[in-house]
Amino acid sequence: MAQRPGFPIKFSTQAKSEPAKSPAKKAASTNPQGLGLDSSAVRQRMVQKLAAQGLKDPLVLEAMGAVERHRFVESGLVNQAYEDTSLPIGLGQTISKPNVVARMIELLLEGAVGKLGRVLEIGTGCGYQAAVLSHVATEVYSIERLKGLHEKARSNLRYFRLANVHLLFGDGMLGYPKGAPYAAIISAAGGETLPQAWLDQLAVGGRLVAPTVTANGQQALMVVDRTGHGFKQSVLEAVHFVPLKSGIS
Repeated sequence: MAQRPGFPIKFSTQAKSEPAKSPAKKAASTNPQGLGLDSSAVRQRMVQKLAAQGLKDPLVLEAMGAVERHRFVESGLVNQAYEDTSLPIGLGQTISKPNVVARMIELLLEGAVGKLGRVLEIGTGCGYQAAVLSHVATEVYSIERLKGLHEKARSNLRYFRLANVHLLFGDGMLGYPKGAPYAAIISAAGGETLPQAWLDQLAVGGRLVAPTVTANGQQALMVVDRTGHGFKQSVLEAVHFVPLKSGIS
């Protein structure tokens, strides 16, 4: 498979929300060697479990170990933050299981050498996956249709000071054409078909990973590669994501 393309990470038209202005360095953990949720040891145990489940990409595993998932969940659920489970984040949405996040990002990186170029994320949610993506891509544009979650993600990500993550409030089904073409597109919601806008905004040599409703009415992960001759798609394992919706709220 050809190497996933990298693209210029700057362009003149700025995102219509809040590109981070702080240096692209995650703030240091308040207790990196301790025993609490801030401890890197807690995250490494999660990473070890992911590796035991079959996740192999070292860049993905490193990113999963670097991002403090407990900072993205509700205060009453922090003790479950590093379990392999989805958790509610409000407005009928959830933060995906660590295994699912890692699996989808590993699929994005399959065949790539080093980091991805510019990535579009559909469905920011609480911001966790965007934070993980920031470690494996040069630039991340993440769009959320629910204003409450957009604001929550902005608050959650402020701590990490990620200059290469740009949060957008808008209809994810339309993508973000100003940032196109994208080396990769990833969606945290699934519909019966892939929006044409996503396919149009995917670069030649780029890859899209999204849940899609299959002929039997169940969701499954779909991988779409754009080649010089068109699109090649593969349907993988069954998954369960929130439904893809249009518009903003």
